[in-house]
Amino acid sequence: MDAKLLLLLPAFPSSPASTLLHHHPPPPKSPFLGSSLPPPLLHPLLLRRRISPAAVVVAQAGAVKRRKEIPFDNVIQRDKKLKLVLKLRNILVSQPDRVMSLRDLGRFRRDLGLTRKRRLIALLKRFPGVFDIVEEGVYSLRFRLTPAAERLYLDELHLKNEAEGLAVTKLRKLLMMSQEKRILIDKIAHLKHDLGLPPEFRDTICLRYPQYFRLVRMDRGPGLELTHWDPELAVSAAEVAEEENRAREAAERNLIIDRPLKFNRVKLPQGLKLSRGEARRVQQFREMPYISPYADFSHLRSGSAEKEKHACAVVHEILSLTLEKRTLVDHLTHFREEFRFSQSLRGMIIRHPDMFYVSLKGDRDSVFLREAYKNSQLVDKSKLVLLKEKMRALVAVPRFPRKGVPGTGEEADGINGDLRMLSEGSDVDDDEEDGLSDMEDLISEMSGGKSDADYHWGDGWVGENDDSPPDFEDGDDSSLNEVKITMKNTADSAYGKANVPVFPDGRPRERW
Repeated sequence: MDAKLLLLLPAFPSSPASTLLHHHPPPPKSPFLGSSLPPPLLHPLLLRRRISPAAVVVAQAGAVKRRKEIPFDNVIQRDKKLKLVLKLRNILVSQPDRVMSLRDLGRFRRDLGLTRKRRLIALLKRFPGVFDIVEEGVYSLRFRLTPAAERLYLDELHLKNEAEGLAVTKLRKLLMMSQEKRILIDKIAHLKHDLGLPPEFRDTICLRYPQYFRLVRMDRGPGLELTHWDPELAVSAAEVAEEENRAREAAERNLIIDRPLKFNRVKLPQGLKLSRGEARRVQQFREMPYISPYADFSHLRSGSAEKEKHACAVVHEILSLTLEKRTLVDHLTHFREEFRFSQSLRGMIIRHPDMFYVSLKGDRDSVFLREAYKNSQLVDKSKLVLLKEKMRALVAVPRFPRKGVPGTGEEADGINGDLRMLSEGSDVDDDEEDGLSDMEDLISEMSGGKSDADYHWGDGWVGENDDSPPDFEDGDDSSLNEVKITMKNTADSAYGKANVPVFPDGRPRERW
C-alpha cells in the first residue's frame, strides 16, 4: 500500500541544499585542544620492569605466617620478675656502699616502669632473697642486697673482668660487619648487656686496645672505629656450624654402606610447623648462595633477595654473639644505617621462622636464635648465664616459705634453686597485655590486683597486711573451709579389709 502511494506522488526537482546534504561529507569536528601537547613523562619507578626469580622468592616469602610458640614465650615470661629485680639492683649498686633509702628510690619510679602510686617497701619485701630492709632511726628505712645477692653481683663483676678478651673480640666482629667500620657509641650501648660488655666499656676496653679501636667524632656524637682488620675473625658462626655438619655427614657416609639415596627434603627445626607452600619458599631461600656478614655489601641493591640474604646473615651473627642468643628487635633497628637494614626489619625476621622467632611477650618484641634453644633452655650456657639463673633462683625465694622449703637464699647455689627456677617459668599467662606497662602488670599480678588504697599505711614499717601471704606463687586457698576426714574401722577390718574414710558426722566418703 505504501509502495503504491509512493509511485503516485509527483517527482519534484531536488533543492540545492538537499543535494549538498546528501552528496557531500559532513564538516570535520573541531580538534581536541590538548592533542598537540607532548605525551606525559612517566617516572622510571612507575615503568614496568623485569622481575628476577630471586625477587619473586622474597615477595612470596612475605606470606609466611607468624605462629605463637609457647617454649620461647616462656623464656620472656619467667624473666618478668628478674627484669624488675635487676633494674632495682642496678639502681642500688650505683649508690655509695650499695645502700639506699626508700625515699631516694622513689625518684626512680619512671626508670622502674612504675606509673601508679605504689608502696616501694611492699615491692621490696616480695623479694626477701635479694633485698634486706633495715631501719635507721624512727622514720628512716634503707635497703641493701642480701649476702647471697651481694656474692652473685661480685661474681658477675669478676667474670666480666675475666672475659674482657672475649668482649673485645665481639666488639671487633660487630665493627667488621658494619659498612663504614664505625658505629656510634650510643648504639653499641643498647647491646652492652646482651653482649656481656662492662658498663663503662667506652672508658675501659675502648681505650685499652688502641691497636683495635679508635674513638672518632661523628655527626651525631662519638663513635668507635675499627683500626685493624683480622681475616681470622671474618668467619661467621653459621659457616663454622656448616663445616661441622659437613664433617659429621662425611663421617656417617664412611660408616654406612649401600646407603639409600636421600630426597631433597626440607629439614625444619623441632616444633616449627609450616604449610607446604611456606616450607617450599623457605627451602628456595635456603638454596640461594650464602653471603657472609663480613663481606662487602655496598653493591647489593636494597630490596633485593641478595640484600635480604645478607641481612639475615648479619642478624644471625649478632644473635650468636649475645650471651643468651636473643635480644630486642628495637636494639637491632638502631643499626639500620650501619648494616643497611630495611625499614621493615621486624617483618623480614618473621619471614624466616626457620632461623628466628619473634616473641610478642613483654613491652617490646624479642627475637630468638632458634637453633640455640631447646625446650625453653639454652643449649650452650656461659658462666654469666649460669650466674643469671642463680639470680633467678634468688628472686623465686618466697616471702613466706612453705613447710619443708628453705626460706633463705642459700639454695641458689644448689639444685633446689634451679628446680624452683624451672617451675617459675612453666606457667605462662596467655592473656593479651592490657594498656598498663609490663612492670605494672607484673606488680598487679603479684599483689593480686590490689592498689595502694588496699594497704594499711600504719607507722610506715609494715605497710601491708602481713597476716596473709601475698599471691606470689600459685595462690591456692587450701586453708579455707578445711574438712577433717578420719578412717572408720568397720566390722570387716579385723579380717584384713581396708578401712573406710568417713566424715566427722559418720557419712562415708566417696573413694576416688
